[in-house]
This record gives sequence, structure tokens and C-alpha cells, in this order.
Amino acid sequence: MSRENSIDTAVTERLFKTLLLIRRTEERIAAAYPTDCIKSPVHLSIGQEAVAVGVCDVLKRTDIAAMSYRGHAVYIAKGGDLRQMMAELFGKVSGCARGKGGSMHLVAPEAGVLGASAVVGTQIPIATGWALAAKKRATGQVVACFFGDGATEEGCMAESLNFAALHRLPILYICENNGYAIHEPLSKRWATTRLCERVATYGIATCRIENQDIFAIRDATFKAVSGIREGSGPAFMECVTYRWREHVGPREDYDSGYRGRDELRPCQECDQVERLAQMLPMDAMNRISDEVAAQIEGVFDFAASSSSPDQSELLRHVYASRA
Repeated sequence: MSRENSIDTAVTERLFKTLLLIRRTEERIAAAYPTDCIKSPVHLSIGQEAVAVGVCDVLKRTDIAAMSYRGHAVYIAKGGDLRQMMAELFGKVSGCARGKGGSMHLVAPEAGVLGASAVVGTQIPIATGWALAAKKRATGQVVACFFGDGATEEGCMAESLNFAALHRLPILYICENNGYAIHEPLSKRWATTRLCERVATYGIATCRIENQDIFAIRDATFKAVSGIREGSGPAFMECVTYRWREHVGPREDYDSGYRGRDELRPCQECDQVERLAQMLPMDAMNRISDEVAAQIEGVFDFAASSSSPDQSELLRHVYASRA
């Protein structure tokens, strides 16, 4: 029996629906962006969705997810309110950060989304601190921290790994390795590509998934999170992936001189959205596609009709003392 035939249909449907919701939402964002209804820069996860969905499908709602500015996929996969996310991109007061943060600062504490950070790597020590608090409070929470390969070069990465290992913190670090830090490829930045080997020197369990297989990502997450819940301490996953659009913005950039379309083709051939669509019966696939389309239409209508913040919002949630 092939692996596809042995996978539970309900699981496949759930994963496919989340993958498709992220893909179609971001495609709509890309289409709407030139109209200026979206008030912040956007970093799209198109092509990378399987990492967030595979990991978050294992997490409990009370678990915590932290991510970078490329955070739409994690926000949606962890259960953040899509209407509030879109309103945030539109700069509306009904947004998840009341229209003040935009795409790079999504947050949903009710769904366990700790929040996105717009500075490379800064979510890593913040998530590590949350894991320390969770351990001291004995909440039973696991923290999942998502970051790109560029963030692994920040000093806070080494400091956080060492601290988490030393204190056996309940945190799973997930590197979404798409091969580029903005426009700079790994070959110009890393002396070796053995990232897991470097992390393992801290005594942290590691694994590397190279083919974007969402079921392999989900299985590896389940194993890692199970160990973390039993007190094994932190774990690390490197998920090799690829972003299909430009670093920031809605367009493609294969004519920009730093990468070519020949890199994209093999990644599209293992696209997990298409793979799971083919695994499902046609009626189930069509039903889910229709549900996703209807949901996204409602989300954009909500964002467009929501109110903009008034002047009273300028100082709301600003915590500072006057001189």
C-alpha cells in the first residue's frame, strides 16, 4: 500500500483546506496589492505553506506560535481569525492589531499566536523567553518558533539555542530554509549547509526535511512535540522550502538577476497544495475549494467595509511615562 493510500482522508482534507486557504488568500492579497487598499508591505508565503500547516496541525490551541514578518501562513494555520488579519492589512480598527501593525505584526493571543516580528531573528529570543515562562508556570504549553535561514546568522540564535538547551525549555525551533536571505543565496553566506549539525552541538535533537512533504513535516513535528511534552527539552527542524514570489511584494522576480525560473520548476512539481488535491476524491476537492473561495470573499468584504481608526487610537496601547 502506498503512503498516500494509507493516510486518513479526514486528515488529508483538513490539511488541504488549510493549505488552500493560505494559498488563495495570499493570491488575493497579491492581486489586490496594486490598488493600495492594503496599507503595509507584504511578505508572501506562497510555496512555503506546507511548513506552517504541517507543524501547526500537531499543536494544541493553547500552544504558542511565534513567527517573522512572513507570517500569514503561521497565523492562519494556528487558527488566527482571517477577517481580523485582512482588516489589519487594510489598516482597519477591526484588525488583529487594531490597524496599527499591518502584515508584519500579526497577533492572535486567543489562538496562541504570540505575534510576528519585523526584525530578522528577534522572534527567536522572544519565543525562548515565553518557553521559559511556560516551564516556570508549568502551563504544559509548547512554543513553536518559525524563522528563515537568514535568521540563523543572527547572534540571538546561538544564544537562544544554548539557553533553551541549558534549561530544557519546551520549544520547537523551525527553520523555513528557502535558500535566500532577501537576495543573497546560501552559497554566499554559509561555509557549509550542515545547519542541523551546528544545532546538534548544543545537545538539541534535530531533523531535516528536504522535499516539502507535509506528512513528513507533520510526523516529525509530532515526534518532536511529544518528546518536548515529556520533558526532553528543545528540538529543531530544518524544512527546506522555496518562496515563489519576491522577497517583499506581490510580484515574481525571476528576471531580477539573482535567481532563475529553473529553480522554481522542481519546487512547483512537489507543490503540496496540488499533491493533496490529487489525493482527494473530486467531489471533496471541489467542495473544499468552494468553501475556501466563499470564506475569502467574505473576508475581503469585511476588511473593505470596516472602519479606519480614529485619532483616539494614536495613544491607545502606548505605554510610556511623561517626562
